[in-house]
Amino acid sequence: MKQRDAIALTPAEQRQYIAEARTLTLCTQGPHGYPHAVAMWFAVEDDGTVWMSTYRKSQKAVNVRRHPKVALHIESGETYDTLKGILIRGDAEVIDDEEKVYQTIRRVHEKMSGAFPDGAGVEEAIRWQARKRVAIKITPRRVSSWDHAKLAGSY
Repeated sequence: MKQRDAIALTPAEQRQYIAEARTLTLCTQGPHGYPHAVAMWFAVEDDGTVWMSTYRKSQKAVNVRRHPKVALHIESGETYDTLKGILIRGDAEVIDDEEKVYQTIRRVHEKMSGAFPDGAGVEEAIRWQARKRVAIKITPRRVSSWDHAKLAGSY
């Protein structure tokens, strides 16, 4: 067995790792062809589709409209033997539907805080945000993953 295959996360491990991650790095192609990498909060569906929100005129939204091929990177670990991560290559789409944007912001907020806040005006504030934002939907096409702990010291 190749070492790359030995350290790959199983599909179940991938789903759990992505679901538990707090941030990921979204990599788009900038206007001059260079990578544009930014940290993003996100939510993920059971089928692996990733959703995030950004301002309508943000560089990342402009980049996705121009070139929808993106990469998403999540990694953890402090030493070589504890490195664990996933790289998702996929097709991104800018969604300008206000209700979809609202749902995306809400799901991300719930993920990051553990629950949707139950205060007066919270929903209205998020709906107000949704009017200025778009959602970005990423459909995974290719996934690579690694967990160096699976090497058990043989590296």
